[in-house]
Amino acid sequence: VNDAFVMGAWGRDQKAQGVVRMMADGSADFARATGLTFDLTSKGMGVRAQRFSMLVDNGVVKTLNVEGPGKFEVSDAATMLAQAKA
Repeated sequence: VNDAFVMGAWGRDQKAQGVVRMMADGSADFARATGLTFDLTSKGMGVRAQRFSMLVDNGVVKTLNVEGPGKFEVSDAATMLAQAKA
């Protein structure tokens, strides 16, 4: 759940402009609509999005990889690239 300025800076830092579409969800509207939120308000961080990767083709979700709490196993670039090639 980052704003457009954070996503823009991240894209520039990673030299992703024109290659990866960096999309912001500053109010967590998308995360809420997809059921991919968790609430860290008690820790001063507000509503956040779970870690996930999603392959969308022409507006249709083809794959959705949601990480377990504290994990980084299925939302990585290698997994997404393998799914995109399949």
